[in-house]
Parts: sequence; C-alpha cells; structure tokens
Amino acid sequence: MFDQFDPAEDKMLQVIDNNGKVISKELMPGLSDDEMLKLYKDMLFVRTLDHMIVSYQRQGRVYTYPPNYGQEAIGVAAGEVLRHEDWLVPAFRELGAWLAKGVTMKEIFMFNMGFEDGMRFNEANHMLPFSVPIASQLLHASGIGYAIKYQKKDEVAMAFVGDGGTSEGDFHEALNFAGVWKVPVIFVVQNNQYAISVPVKMQTASVNMAIKSKAYGIKGIKVDGNDIFAMLAAFRYAHEYARKEQQAVLIEAVTYRKGAHTTSDDPTKYRTTDEEKEWDRKDPLRRMKLFLEKKKLWSDAEEQKLVNEYEKEIDRQFMETEQTVQYPLEDAIRYTYAEMPQDLRDQQIEHEKFLQWKNARK
Repeated sequence: MFDQFDPAEDKMLQVIDNNGKVISKELMPGLSDDEMLKLYKDMLFVRTLDHMIVSYQRQGRVYTYPPNYGQEAIGVAAGEVLRHEDWLVPAFRELGAWLAKGVTMKEIFMFNMGFEDGMRFNEANHMLPFSVPIASQLLHASGIGYAIKYQKKDEVAMAFVGDGGTSEGDFHEALNFAGVWKVPVIFVVQNNQYAISVPVKMQTASVNMAIKSKAYGIKGIKVDGNDIFAMLAAFRYAHEYARKEQQAVLIEAVTYRKGAHTTSDDPTKYRTTDEEKEWDRKDPLRRMKLFLEKKKLWSDAEEQKLVNEYEKEIDRQFMETEQTVQYPLEDAIRYTYAEMPQDLRDQQIEHEKFLQWKNARK
C-alpha cells in the first residue's frame, strides 16, 4: 500500500467517491452490513455530540471547545483499529477515537467545564490527556514507542496532530527519533486545511504532508480523510505494519474543518462560502450515507429517530454532570507540584479569605 500510494507522486488512497460510489473495490475493507452500519452510527453520534457541546458552549455552560465537525471519519476509523492495549496520544479533535478508547461523555463534559477530573479517563486504557500545546505530544508518542520496543510488548502508539503542527519543531524531532529508533508509532496529521486562519498552502511548500516521512526514513501515505473506508483500510494496514516491522508510519488524512477552529473563532474571516460548499460535497457522513442508501441499509427516517435518541441521552448525561460535579478550591493549584510550595499555600489561604468575605456580604 505504501508503494502503491507513494506520497512523492502525490497519490491519495480513496475507496468511495463523493457520491458514495466504490471506486477501488480491491481496497474496500472486509466489513459486514452490521459493521458498516456501526461505523456510520458512530460517526453520527460523534457529530450529534459535537454539535450539542457547541450549543452548551453558546449557552455559557462549558468553556472554549474545538469542534470535530467534518472530521468524524478519522477518529471513528482510528477507534475501530486501536486495541485495548494500544496507546492513544491525542491532540484535541479526535472525539470518535476517545469514545472508542473508553473516555466517557461525562469526562468530556467535565474537562470542557474546567474540571481536572475530566482527564482521569478511568476506563480508557493507555490514553494520554488531550494536548492543547501544538505537537508537543508527538515526542511523548515516540518515547512510548521506544518503551514498547524496549519492553518487547505487542502494542502500537497512535498520535494525532493538525496540519499546523507540522511546522513545529516537536513534529520533526518526534519523527526523527521514531525513524532512528525504529518504533511502532503511527503519526496522524489531520490536514483540515487551516491552522486556525492559516491555510495549508502557507504552512508548507511540500507537495503534501505525507512526503515529510521520507526525510526521516519512515513510511508515509496520503489518505482521503473524509472517506471512512479509506481511513479504515489505511489504519489497518499501518497498524499491522507498525506491529510486525516495529517501524513508524506517517498518515496524512486530508479533511476539512467545517466548523470553527474553536468556539472563540470566526471562520468567515478567512475562508469563502464557495469553498465551504465545495467541501460539503466531500462530507464524510454524506458520502457514507449515500453508500448505505444504495445498499438499502439506511433511510432518513431511521436517522432522525436515532439522532433524537442520541440527543436525549447526551442531554441527560450533560445535565447529570452539571448537577453532580463540584470544583474544590485546591484543584486550581494541586496539579502543579507533588508537594505544594509555600507561595501557593499563601495564595490558597488568601483566596479562601476572599471567598469568606464575599459570602459574608451576600
């Protein structure tokens, strides 16, 4: 597959076209009807949850949030391939993979409400916290890969970053280490065309992102990130290669951030309506839905019923989270040092006195 889709030739792995028609039968992953329906339902759930979190943010019930809108196929396909023992090293836009790994909706809500306990991930084995600093987590992934190889474990690490992250030194250092050490790490660049407002053409002069793999002696492949079947095929192949060969892989997933960079962003300032309409034709849910409809496996009525069920359950868990979580004062300072230094103790005491004065005035 790596030779067939050589990034130096700017070839892109694609299984279905924008109208849900299979154009590469030989690359189609072996899936039953039930398994295909599960993939679509998982993407639909991620989109529903994502839209609802944005709504909660607009209501002032959570803080700044980075939407996954338009990128659902990548996270869902990754989650389908990652095993319990594998490592997930996230950035902040892989909601489908988080849920598949075992992160709960309540933990996601808590994190976006500002609660540190939202990062505990009690049921998500081998998963690092979300990483907002750009690309710094990739070095951790290379280190995890080194530990896997050193301890002779049957594990793979999968790390995510955006196209903007490829301009960070950490990206290049991580790929260099992974290539030299020959470790089982899959680096995934979600090329969603914009790093906040910076278009990808201003990010690199390379023909694509996947070609950067060649500089570090690892395999690379460019994939249609809005094609769930192409992403699944690429992840399966890369996972098997990383495990068996103990080598790193760079996957460029070509996609589009349909929403804002975060809820603090206004994308109308830097992209056009015509561009957005063009990418609407490539929407991952639209394409798979057309595919399923051709096979008579799905209908609008089924979808609306399922979305209604999703919305009720999401809202139930969100309200339950709102009503049960509390933010102890010490949480604001206890995660910085193993033992709290005196200056932080003094700040805590000062703030407690302020709260006592504030409450006494009510």
